[in-house]
Amino acid sequence: MVTALVRRWATLAESIQGTGKRQNQDWYAFSGTGSGADPLVLAVADGHGSAAHARSALGARFAVDRFVALATEFGRAADACHEPGGLARLMNYARNDMPRALVQSWREAALGHWSRHRPVADLGRPEPGPDEKLTLYGTTLIGAVVTPWLLTAWQIGDGDLAVVGHDGSVDRPLAPAEDDLGDETESLCGPQAWRAVRTYWAPVFEEARLPRLVVLSTDGLSKSFASEEGFTEFVGDMDGRLATEGFEGVRAALPDWLRHASRYSGDDTTLAAALLHSYAARPRPERDPEPGTDPAADPAAHSDADLGPAPDSDPDTEPERKRET
Repeated sequence: MVTALVRRWATLAESIQGTGKRQNQDWYAFSGTGSGADPLVLAVADGHGSAAHARSALGARFAVDRFVALATEFGRAADACHEPGGLARLMNYARNDMPRALVQSWREAALGHWSRHRPVADLGRPEPGPDEKLTLYGTTLIGAVVTPWLLTAWQIGDGDLAVVGHDGSVDRPLAPAEDDLGDETESLCGPQAWRAVRTYWAPVFEEARLPRLVVLSTDGLSKSFASEEGFTEFVGDMDGRLATEGFEGVRAALPDWLRHASRYSGDDTTLAAALLHSYAARPRPERDPEPGTDPAADPAAHSDADLGPAPDSDPDTEPERKRET
């Protein structure tokens, strides 16, 4: 009998409203430990925010909520997938059925909300069609699910998935072949949106080769750099600081990093990340305090529970984020 090692992950996340923005259109969530029975799921979404997408903050929230539910089921199915041919069937589901299920679930959530919250229509004006209604909720989405032997991720639209391998290499497996032009991007509200979903499928056949850091971020972060190399270097530096300063130190510094990026990009900036527990548990090395810092300051002023939306909050209301900074 082979007993699989239960992997544990440390998670951190933050979202900063863009400079001059009236509302933060981003949303994020994470759940699970990364074990077979309790897969780790991370997701970030970026509502489009223009006048044509007046309810996109809600659209982003619906996207994240629906993804977390579907990806959790997917992760548990992966843990039970041991029969011959099971891996191939699971991969086919990830690449073909999962995008369709995700888009359909999001559409149902958005159209259901519209039906419950119809705008006051002008007399004689016909009711808009489904596509016009969905446009109001337009959003991008990046989501990942991690089990002890599988990392799978999906993306529609802009934003970034970065994976730091066991050897410290940084990869962006879902980066498009060509960047979107201007502010144009693929969207969950687009026609046949499932065709635009990109999938990353990465079985882990050796425990020692499990990625040590997974980072999801909206495009407000990558747009703050002059080139793609700048974003890749940011992720590499984050991995390095996790090793030298410890998990709590990085979590305490994250809001300032994203606030700085947001000032450059002018956009809402959101990051959600998971660090393999064996790296998160490394002892913090002794080091002299930097000039101007308070060595007695406590960087661990809040728990993971403070970082995500409340699970019992009402999705029919405008999203409200409460975080300690």
